[in-house]
Parts: sequence; C-alpha cells; structure tokens
Amino acid sequence: MELNLASEVLSAYGFTKEDTTITQIGTGLINRTYLLTPLAGQDKFILQNINSSVFKSPWIIANNLKAISAYLSLHDPDYLFIKPLPTTGGMQMAHINEEFWRLLPFVPNTISLDVLSTPKQAFEAAKQFGKLSRLLDDFDTKSLQATIPGFHDLALRYAQFAKALAKAPEFVKVQAEKQIEDALNHKHILDYYISYSHRNDFPDRVMHHDTKISNVLLDEKTFDGVCVIDLDTIMPGKFISDIGDMMRTYLCAFSENETDLSLIKIRIPYFEAMIKGYLSEMKSILTATEKELILFSGRYIIYMQALRFLTDFLNGNMYYPVNHVAQNLDRAKNQFKLLQEIAINEKELQDIIAENLN
Repeated sequence: MELNLASEVLSAYGFTKEDTTITQIGTGLINRTYLLTPLAGQDKFILQNINSSVFKSPWIIANNLKAISAYLSLHDPDYLFIKPLPTTGGMQMAHINEEFWRLLPFVPNTISLDVLSTPKQAFEAAKQFGKLSRLLDDFDTKSLQATIPGFHDLALRYAQFAKALAKAPEFVKVQAEKQIEDALNHKHILDYYISYSHRNDFPDRVMHHDTKISNVLLDEKTFDGVCVIDLDTIMPGKFISDIGDMMRTYLCAFSENETDLSLIKIRIPYFEAMIKGYLSEMKSILTATEKELILFSGRYIIYMQALRFLTDFLNGNMYYPVNHVAQNLDRAKNQFKLLQEIAINEKELQDIIAENLN
C-alpha cells in the first residue's frame, strides 16, 4: 500500500500511520487484504481494497450486505455476520483516489485454510455455507442486486465460448482440438439445466457463489465452523452455485493447476462429509427439484469452469493470469478430467446423497 494513500484510508476510519501497524495477508486473487493492528487496544481489523475492475459497482456489494445484515439482526441476532464497519462519516466504504476500501472486524482465534486436509474441514465449511442460505430462506432476493452479472450463468459462458471459438486462430484451435470436442460434447449439461430452469420449485436463493475453503473461518484449535467470509459475491442465484462450487474445489486433492491428470480423483470421504454438512442445514428447505439436482450441481459448475478456462485460452489469455501460454488450456483439461470423475463415480455419489436426504 502506498504510504500517502494509507494515510487517507486510515484517516477515514479514525486511525493514523503512527498508531497502527499494517500487514498484507491472504492469498485471494481479487481483493487486496491487510491486517490492521492498533498499537493501543485489543481489537484488530481487516482492511480490504475492493477490486473495481472485477466488481464494477462496489456500492452494490455494500447495499447487499447492509440489507442482509439488517435482516439477520432482526431474525437471527446471534448469527455472526461479518459486515463492514462504517467510516467516521458513517459511510459503508471509503472512496479515496478512485479506489474503494472497507474495514471489517477481525475474528480472533480463527483460521482460514487454503487447502482442505480432513473430511471434518469439508463438513464444517459446507455446514456454514448451508447455514447462511438457510437463515436467509425467507429473505426477499429481489431486494439484492447481482455484484457480478452472469457470474454463474452457464448459457452466457457457453455463448462466450462459441464466440471465442469462431474468432480463434486456426493454430490455437488445433492445440485445443480435444478440449473443444469435450466442450461441445458436454453441451447437454447446459440443455439439461435449461429444461429445469423455469420450474416453480427451482427458486432464486441468497447464495454465496464462491464457496472455496478459504472463505470460511474455522476455530483454530477444533476446526469447528465459525462463519462465512468474503461476501462480495453474495447475491441471488440457484442453490447449485454453492454446492456445485464446493464439489469443484473440495473433492480433489489438487487444484485446477495440476497438469498430471492421473492425480485428478474424487475423494469419496470428502464428498460424503461435504454432503452431510450442507444437507444438515439445507435439507429442510430444499425443494424436490433441488434435491434431484444435487449431483448435477457439480457437473454444472465444473463444466462452466472448464468452458471459462478454454474460452480464455482461445481468446489469448485475457482474463486469468497465466505463467505460460498454455496454462488455461491445461486448466481446462484438468476440469474436464474432474467432470469425467463425477461420471465414473456417479452411483456411489448418488447413493451418499440419497442416504443423507432420508
């Protein structure tokens, strides 16, 4: 953080450079995050810069969180909802030099993980994401706006892929021939979703939309779930967004950057723990259609992410940062392999879902 900017940002929250220490923390790729420690007093804070190139209208985030916080304060006042603290002028964010900043309370004795290492962690994380959506079951989703329009819109992502494919140079398409074939052959996932999308019992819900393990705080000793964090993408959506993203990021021991595809396997104990945790909160409110689409949720999100990586490769790597020119193609290969693993293990996975729905 630049020194002159730090002074203005800190001043907006009643601090100075002289009475605080600031340390950059976190591994997130979107927002810059800092731990702010006042030299006097016990409370620490999280200071965060909102990436306005990703979140085009940061005030939408602030307004969404304000509305949700007010609802939870009224209906579930004991729930720990990490809402931004006001500036000295009573604003929800500080807007300084064309950048948006917010201050959040630091939750002591908690940790956030970058990698899952036990099924219990998967259970606790899934339970926390499910709990937030359950508590907001009666919340009016129409009062929220999309912070990233079309974020989990598979029809949009497929259209972007088709456009990129039409414009890509021939030598690029030759490189990606197998993955292009995979993308076209799996279009039935989009068609299947569309066939369900207008059902009356497939409602919009308040979803987190980014359910990776690092977006949950766990007790640093017991690893029990404490609360959900990083709420920028909380907005109306279908339940498949959260459970699907958990499947994509929890079930394999390796991320989308792994190039040895033989390592891309589903960890059944992690799947079982995740399903148990999520359904322990959500089973009572899920509709018949939603219950039918639980495993499909994984297919939907994994296919969408494969399309996004492939589209970026065809477009010349304009969105996702890469270390080499074919990295997004490698990421697409990885996700298509994970999609294949869902199909290979389908019966066992469906049996686990059925057992936890009973």
